[in-house]
Amino acid sequence: MAQEIPVGDLLRPPKRSERLRQRAAWMYFVEEMTQSAIAEELGVGRVTVVRMLAEAKALGEVRIALSRGGAELGGLEAALCSRHGFSEAIVAPLSSATADPTAPIGAALGDHVSALLANDMKIGLGWGRTLNKSLEYLRERSLKGLSVVSLVGGVTRFASDNPVEFPSAFAHAFNADCYLIPAPVLVDSPATKAALIERCGLGAVYDFARTLDAVVVSVGSLGNEATLARFALVGEAQRKVLREYGGVGEMLCNVFDREGRIVDHPLNQRVMSVPIEAVRAAPIRVLAAGGAHKQAAIAGAIRLLKPTTFITDVATARRLTEQK
Repeated sequence: MAQEIPVGDLLRPPKRSERLRQRAAWMYFVEEMTQSAIAEELGVGRVTVVRMLAEAKALGEVRIALSRGGAELGGLEAALCSRHGFSEAIVAPLSSATADPTAPIGAALGDHVSALLANDMKIGLGWGRTLNKSLEYLRERSLKGLSVVSLVGGVTRFASDNPVEFPSAFAHAFNADCYLIPAPVLVDSPATKAALIERCGLGAVYDFARTLDAVVVSVGSLGNEATLARFALVGEAQRKVLREYGGVGEMLCNVFDREGRIVDHPLNQRVMSVPIEAVRAAPIRVLAAGGAHKQAAIAGAIRLLKPTTFITDVATARRLTEQK
């Protein structure tokens, strides 16, 4: 909260009016719902929503932490840690089970990473819509000696979640040095990949990435909505083949199966990314992902990365704690 609150107020359960105001603020500022949609969801008039949003802004209640005190969220976080061995789990609320979780997870991620960063830290970053959304929620400040490393190459067609753009914008927020992999995310052959690393200066970036203090990554599916499909990196025919090989998702464009094993397919030998072994060796490993279409991918990614911190939405958290 932006304002100081007496300890007694922190212990007091929030009134219904406060809970409604906080839910309205979350849906408006994080999930970007219209005021009319919020009014319908909460069962109040649009004028009431306008008033609640104004009060939330005046009280400084528009930050991510405002709605994270519910008993269900805390119970889900504890259950996730117990079941999957996370040191920490953060569950973002949703206005409904069918809401897009990208913005809420991105908001929670931005808040968490802002608190995580410190002087002289080396942090490696993945790519995707969820990570890109976190940029809006970073608490910008200048940190001495902070180094940001992109864990994967770029794409030729510019977009807001281009992997090159995300680490650059992240580094700018904290006045940090930024190390990129100036190569396509997929090259034509393992020989080209080896040449770029060994003869074109990328080896220094790869070596630097082996000493990371923390990594922040997300996970993609192999469906039509996946990053691989949106950037036309891997066509539907090849994604079908990857699924036949057992692939359920990708991390840094490395395709893996349900057990978190990298699939034995030639595509994985052409990915310009920091080796998964190096990513997994970082002491702090943050995985941020959610959505029903990613359920199998998220389960596999948890086994692959063994994250220390997992950030997701409430609907995904329920599925992960209920699945056999």
